[in-house]
Amino acid sequence: MNIKAASRSDELDLFSEEVRRGLRDQPKRLPCKYFYDEHGSQLFDQICLLDEYYLTRCELEIMQQYAGEMAAQIGERVMLVEYGSGSSVKTRILLDHLEQPVAYAPVDISEEHLEKTARKLALAYPQIDILPVCADFTKPLTLPDPPRPVSHKALYFPGSTIGNFEPDAARRLLAEMARLVGPGGGLLIGFDLKKSPEVIEAAYNDAEKVTEAFNLNLLERINRELDSDFQVDQFRHRAVYNEQRGRVEIALVSEQQQQATIDGETFSFAAEEPICTEYSHKYSIEQFSELAASVGFIRHRHWTDRRGYFAVAHLVVE
Repeated sequence: MNIKAASRSDELDLFSEEVRRGLRDQPKRLPCKYFYDEHGSQLFDQICLLDEYYLTRCELEIMQQYAGEMAAQIGERVMLVEYGSGSSVKTRILLDHLEQPVAYAPVDISEEHLEKTARKLALAYPQIDILPVCADFTKPLTLPDPPRPVSHKALYFPGSTIGNFEPDAARRLLAEMARLVGPGGGLLIGFDLKKSPEVIEAAYNDAEKVTEAFNLNLLERINRELDSDFQVDQFRHRAVYNEQRGRVEIALVSEQQQQATIDGETFSFAAEEPICTEYSHKYSIEQFSELAASVGFIRHRHWTDRRGYFAVAHLVVE
């Protein structure tokens, strides 16, 4: 199985550059896409099973109830592309309902995780060409050509990952998606809905502290792969919902005044200084539809779970 990937040296150079650039900012930040090394991906799979983390259960409920309707919207003989494929649990539900799908191209930044998932899917779906792509989907990418003709492309973007992007960045990503699938192409996308702040905050502050380990693993990865010297035990996880901005703000907070060095560059942290690691924006159906329409996507259908916590929408480029 051929996985398109940049060289390890190039990946590390980019990792170092983006980490150092983020730590020069005020306030400091780290790119959330680097959460997903192999261990980070495993921790996120654990997060999805937590009692407090309603997002995965709600999206699975929607997929299990409405996958047939979604497949009918997407159409037959499609090439399905998935950004941030992870373990592809929800994808299997969709693949099981699609009419004669020709190819599936999972796109993920974690090469080890992607390879394992792609091999399992190739065994489970021998009639579908599995075409994994190891890439950063926040940048323009080129898809592999499927060996058999397809009627159109459809992109699947589950898990509310779009919420990790600030509005302008989300708009740019949606515009790139529209370019990738082209006229007549579709997008099936999950996004988290606005609701009680208590419900939202609990999802990012679980009692078992798996989310905390997931957040701190980013510093451990920087230490391991960039030969840095963060004192990981001197940072703590923080996640709060900013209702005015409609987003969860996730950070690693320095417990004391300290320094860390990355590729010869030293960074200083004040006591209680946060490093922003992730945002998770929450939308109303109307807000998200307006955002997508601004780059040429028309909302054809949307589905929600029974409590109205989460939504999946089918959008088409016309």
